[in-house]
Amino acid sequence: MRVFVTGGTGLIGSAVVRELLDGGHAVVGLARSEKSAAGLRGAGAEVVRGGLADLDVLRAAADGADGVIHLAFSNDFSSPDALAAGVAEEGAALAVLGAALAGSGRPLVTVSGTPWASGRASTETDPLPLDGPVGGRGRSVMAALALADRGVRSAAVRMPRTVHNNGDGGFAGLLTQIARQSGVSGYPGDGTQRWPAVHALDAAVLFRLVLEHAQPGTAWHAVDDEGDAVRDIATVIGRRLDLPVKSVPEETYGPLGPIFATDQPSSSVHTRQVLGWTPRHPNLLRDLENVRR
Repeated sequence: MRVFVTGGTGLIGSAVVRELLDGGHAVVGLARSEKSAAGLRGAGAEVVRGGLADLDVLRAAADGADGVIHLAFSNDFSSPDALAAGVAEEGAALAVLGAALAGSGRPLVTVSGTPWASGRASTETDPLPLDGPVGGRGRSVMAALALADRGVRSAAVRMPRTVHNNGDGGFAGLLTQIARQSGVSGYPGDGTQRWPAVHALDAAVLFRLVLEHAQPGTAWHAVDDEGDAVRDIATVIGRRLDLPVKSVPEETYGPLGPIFATDQPSSSVHTRQVLGWTPRHPNLLRDLENVRR
C-alpha cells in the first residue's frame, strides 16, 4: 500500500514508518519542519509539507493514498486551554481524513489511549472516556470508527499510558523529565495505581497489522505490561538518576494530574488472539534501566 502517515517522526511514528517500509509498503509522511522532512526522507519515505491545521494538504494526501495512519498530536499539556486546542485541531484533521476516504473501503487507522475500567483491566470492548481532560480525543476517535458506515475501513489502536523506547517516552518519560527538573522522582498518591505500557517497536508492528487486516469500526490494544505500579516506575527512575523517591501532590502534573493518579491497567488478550500480535521487546521496568543522568 501507499500509506499516508501523520506524526511519522515521533517516538511511535518513526517506529511505524520503519515497520511499514520494512513490510513492503510505501510511506508518505506529513512534516511541519525541514528537520522532520529530513528525518522522513532519511528513513526512505516521501514527504508532504504541512501540519494538522493544513486541512487542504491532509485532504489531498489522503486522496492519493491507499490508506492512512494518523498519529500526530500537538502534545502541549502545559494548560487546559492548550490541551483543548490540540484536541480540537486533531478532531478537525480526522474529520477531513475520514471524508477523503469515504466510500472507498480504504483503511484509516487512528490512535487513542486505553480506557479506564473500575476494578479491573480494561479491554478492547470498553468505551473510551468522552469527558474529562482528554474526552475530546475520545469523541474524535469514536467519530472516526463510525466512518465504517460510510465505506471507510476505520480502526483505532489504543495506546497505553507509556509507550517507551530506550528508557524514554510516555507518562514514564514525563516522570523522568519532571524528576530531572525537580530533583525528586515523584509519584502521585500512594503510587499503587497501575499504568499499562508497551515498547514503541512492538506498537509499530500492531499498527501495521491493523492497517493490513482489521475489520471496519474495530478497536485494538497495544498493551504489553497490563499495569506497572507508578511507585515501582518512579523507584527505577530515582535509582537511575540518583534522586530521592517520594509521593508528590497530584497538581505537580498539571491537567494530567487526575489521569496520573488513576489506577488504569489494561489488557490486550483479544488483540493478541485475533491479530497474532506478540510483543518481543523489553518491558517498561527493564527498559527504564536505560535512563541516564
